[in-house]
Amino acid sequence: MATKHDIILAHIESLPVGERISVRGIAKDLAVSEGTAYRAIKDAETDGLVSTIQRVGTIRIERKLKKHIEKLTFAEVVRIVEGEVLGGAEGLEKDLNKFVIGAMQEKEMERYITPGSLMIVGNRENVQTLALKEGAAVLITGGFETTPEIQALADELTLPVISTTYDTFTVATIINRALSDQLIKKEILLVGDIYMPLDKTQYLMTTETVKDYKVLSDKTGHSRFPVVNRNMRVVGIITARDILEKTDTQILERIMTRDPRISKKGMSVASVSHQMIWEGLEVMPVVADDLSLLGIVTRQDIMKAMQLVQRQSQVSDTISDQIAGHLQMIDHTFEGIKMEQPEFSFVVTPQMVNELGTISFGVLSEIIANTSKRSLLINQRRNTWIEQVNLHYFRLIQLESEIILKPKILEFGRRSAKLDIEVLIENSLVAKAIVVCQVMERP
Repeated sequence: MATKHDIILAHIESLPVGERISVRGIAKDLAVSEGTAYRAIKDAETDGLVSTIQRVGTIRIERKLKKHIEKLTFAEVVRIVEGEVLGGAEGLEKDLNKFVIGAMQEKEMERYITPGSLMIVGNRENVQTLALKEGAAVLITGGFETTPEIQALADELTLPVISTTYDTFTVATIINRALSDQLIKKEILLVGDIYMPLDKTQYLMTTETVKDYKVLSDKTGHSRFPVVNRNMRVVGIITARDILEKTDTQILERIMTRDPRISKKGMSVASVSHQMIWEGLEVMPVVADDLSLLGIVTRQDIMKAMQLVQRQSQVSDTISDQIAGHLQMIDHTFEGIKMEQPEFSFVVTPQMVNELGTISFGVLSEIIANTSKRSLLINQRRNTWIEQVNLHYFRLIQLESEIILKPKILEFGRRSAKLDIEVLIENSLVAKAIVVCQVMERP
């Protein structure tokens, strides 16, 4: 039987593209509470069914299909190089581990070919045969075909032979980018990577009592538990505060905190951390799409994970990493004494400018964000992430300009910090920003 949540999502999906949607309207049309309607609309926004536009409201849109390369298979290679499968189609779902360019003598090539690799080569039939026999798939560039014998061998070994009209350099660039994107995606920490699964999770039923809560609390040493109904769907959270001055016979369903904040395995740890910190949550249930309990995630787990991620070296650089790599701290040491407030320098490179040859607004925002985080790490020994950047751009910053960034901490609290960042070129102010950060708790 479909839940109210599922019914609302189905209703939203049935609406014509462009129709405006409101919490009150959905609640009235489907006879549900405004809270239920609100949560369903938010999930619809996450699923790409609706979009909220300033001064317009929430409207039904075409679903945004999100495609990520979790594993780069040979089938994915066919798609990204717009290729044609000449043989070995049954092996398309095999994973690609690396690619080899066939630009050397066969004898020298053998040591580079490994099972699961992809040989990128032109119309050299001897190399194609060698690759297949060594357990590698073949990608033929330049739009060339292959022989019936090689096609038969590919079918026999279930190793794809693919043809593309692109040249070798273009193909190698495309595949390398796909592999890089795959690595970056793997580095994004998800709730599913750190949550405590159901078999290790303590929870209570709606029909249990305050006495049952106290017994479980004494047994585990914990004070917060998810509450589920007979279908194992999360309907509330029970805490020590909820049972104050309640009798031992009081049913939990009547005193629990209803409609708690929940998370799903596919949500990023950063987004869940944002909610837990700002709403003061210690525990968040992890649920499936039908809201059945899968486990829990605690704020302590989240903080440990975030700290670990920030200490790890990355396998593949994002644009943000590349910008951070160009940001250098200026060593201001006078008579052996360092300045308390660090300053940073940054040289504008050709990749970071817009069509006018001046620094991209997005790049400048990222530079300021990195400056803020590094400044707080140096001064306060605390990791942060950016909540808001209010940037004022006074003068155009040209290609190859060296900019100096002078951060000043205006406020620093338990949960947030505010900084003033001045951007100068040759002691002349060219931009200024106010940055608000979230401060990560120490695990």
